[in-house]
Amino acid sequence: MKQSLKQLVILSGKGGTGKTSVTAALAHLAFTGSPPVKVVLADADVDAANLGLVLQPDQKEEHDFVGGALAVIDQNKCEGCGICEQVCRFYAVIEDGKKYTVDSRACDGCAACVYQCPDEAITMQPQVVGRWFRADSRYGPLLHAELEPAQENSGKLVTMVKQQARLWGLDNALDVILIDGPPGIGCPAISAASGADLALIVAEPTVSGIHDLKRILQMTMHFRLRSLVCINKADVFPEGTIEIEHTCQILGVDVIGKIPFDETVTQAMVHGEAVTAYCLQSPASQAICAIWQKLRSLLLEEE
Repeated sequence: MKQSLKQLVILSGKGGTGKTSVTAALAHLAFTGSPPVKVVLADADVDAANLGLVLQPDQKEEHDFVGGALAVIDQNKCEGCGICEQVCRFYAVIEDGKKYTVDSRACDGCAACVYQCPDEAITMQPQVVGRWFRADSRYGPLLHAELEPAQENSGKLVTMVKQQARLWGLDNALDVILIDGPPGIGCPAISAASGADLALIVAEPTVSGIHDLKRILQMTMHFRLRSLVCINKADVFPEGTIEIEHTCQILGVDVIGKIPFDETVTQAMVHGEAVTAYCLQSPASQAICAIWQKLRSLLLEEE
């Protein structure tokens, strides 16, 4: 029986937990499995996309992303009444002699000046704030994006990346969308988790890691997204690992794996490889293999 296209999102309450390393390893294991699981990869961390550093993709497409609009004053129509300056709460309208201009860095795109201008001299012009890409990686197609520095609407760009990954997966009869989500619990993380079938949360046994794990679990539980937890570098701080297990037990969340601290992971990163591809027999690789087998059975079980 052919399964529908599933979505697995890898999240973390904070940055630096090893989320991207785990995602790359899962992509390798899916590609090399017997039988292989056909995946399309989506890097949803549009503010700092780095899954491509491991997968070394060959870029095939590039598209502009229009994320909003900014006010622009037509100097030929402007009569210099100054109403736009009075209504702008962001101090983006600047007097220039008898005319007015808009500072694009300060404009918030609220369009208050557009509605108040008696001469209809102000218009909202769409702005390209980033780009999204489709590439071919060694383990499957990769959809990723980059947001211009200091730009907003990253949640919309994450949604765009996911939509394109889903369309590609459906068009090519793939099995799973593997989403490398952004850290934290903000709008990008919510966009990455939206519509997913399963979330794998990568946690680390540190004070900040435990605190942020609780927050990300609150988010996924709020949206009724089934979540599983794996603990990275679990042997570095055993007391923290015990606390994570206790927290998950109280919340009814399964801990499906513990990845030990392993210098092979760093060596694999230096060589631009997934740790499971670099050395399958390393302790970290073996732990991730066990995690993948559990995830695979959950994602591809008969409906």
